Amino acid sequence: MSFKLQELKYPHNALEPYIDEETMKLHHGKHHQAYVDNLNKAVEGTKFADQDIEEIVKNLKDVPENIRAAVRNNGGGHYNHSIFWDIMAPGGRGKPQGELAQKIDEAFGSFDKFKEELENAGKTQFGSGWAWLVLDGGKLAVVKTPNQDNPITEGKYPLLGVDVWEHAYYLKYQNRRPEYLSTWWNTVNWDEVSKRYEHYKNK
Repeated sequence: MSFKLQELKYPHNALEPYIDEETMKLHHGKHHQAYVDNLNKAVEGTKFADQDIEEIVKNLKDVPENIRAAVRNNGGGHYNHSIFWDIMAPGGRGKPQGELAQKIDEAFGSFDKFKEELENAGKTQFGSGWAWLVLDGGKLAVVKTPNQDNPITEGKYPLLGVDVWEHAYYLKYQNRRPEYLSTWWNTVNWDEVSKRYEHYKNK
């Protein structure tokens, strides 16, 4: 078995005007594909070639040291982006509903305060990385990770993540990362985020 680049559930231009078509083509077809290709090279001939990517990233300590860095970077890149594409959708504006909305209010005070905290995490991540909404010990929290690290390696379950590598936004926003982060909310597929919450809430 080898890891494969997932098909997007929407056309490359579907997230316009918030994320432009050219960025989506490059980000998905070139950057994510490179992570998949390099991950496959790293795990070829090992038991990890047949494992679920989430389990690999969750248990990086079990990966042999000679391939761990390659798996951390490329496996993380594959896993992170697989989440990223799924938690976005055209016409994704709006707010979470039901239990997730309630838990966000409990954890952050309000949905707007949660948005502010996540944007701040993205803005203050030095260099490349991600900002995340996670379940940590059954409670919601915002964290950030450098490079292609994922919170699940530290036992925190990712519900939503926003990519703040420059390749995610530079063609349209140049160095205006805060603008990218504030408009990105218009793409969030809260139904998918809620599904992730339901999946992880009892783990």
